[in-house]
Amino acid sequence: MHTVWKGAVSFGLVHIPVRLHAATEAKDVKFRYLHRACKTPIQYTRTCPACGRPVEWDEVVRGFEIRPNEFVVLEEDELRQLDAPRSRTIDILDFVQLPDIDPIYFDRTYYMSPDGSGAKAYRLLAAAMRETGKIAVAKTVLRSAETLACVRVYRDVLVMETLFWPDEVRPVEQLPAVPAADLQDQELQMAVTLIQQLAAPFQPEKYKDERRVALMDLIARKAANVPAAVARAAEPSENVIDLMQALKESIRLAQRASEPTAPVKKQARRKKTS
Repeated sequence: MHTVWKGAVSFGLVHIPVRLHAATEAKDVKFRYLHRACKTPIQYTRTCPACGRPVEWDEVVRGFEIRPNEFVVLEEDELRQLDAPRSRTIDILDFVQLPDIDPIYFDRTYYMSPDGSGAKAYRLLAAAMRETGKIAVAKTVLRSAETLACVRVYRDVLVMETLFWPDEVRPVEQLPAVPAADLQDQELQMAVTLIQQLAAPFQPEKYKDERRVALMDLIARKAANVPAAVARAAEPSENVIDLMQALKESIRLAQRASEPTAPVKKQARRKKTS
């Protein structure tokens, strides 16, 4: 399993070398957009609609929109100064009960594996957390950004869950008003009875993404019975030349159209003074 981060868990005077590994992966079926006529993948380019030309990366800056179409421009060196120092520790701040953290705060899960000589301390922390029923709230730095996280035990290994910051969770008060309703005791009891009848242990393997299964089956059937579409070879050099010529001509025409009749006025003045 690929290591995405290497450092240590730190709490008190205990320092446990660990590695992080992504615990989950998206299984979305990815498609390429093709030109229907020739089955060539569509390309997307960075263009400036005002200048009417492609824009290279060295011409791109970042801007924060403060009002419609008004931006505060930030340079890369200004942003780098705000980056948190690259940390190699997961600093445990508190130990809490898992039910104290609502699932709405959980973002992404990473497995932890002990690194080097940290195996005994790793096992000791996991055993102590199981014994006390506690999980750890921690802070670390991932990709130059300070990150809130929790460390807990999952199937006898430590995992780190990144958490949303409190102000990243939208308040429920922003929801449209949820109307109140008078509930009858009989209605409530029937709902409770239904829940109890449907109650079962959580077995994740029994749940499947039915649409993804059907989609992959459709792709497999078409691949077996329909010849694969082959993209037509592109002609990059001629296309680029034609595009550049068209852009240059468009800019030239736009400049001509925007030029005032100043030279005519100057000539008129010369004739008048002469």
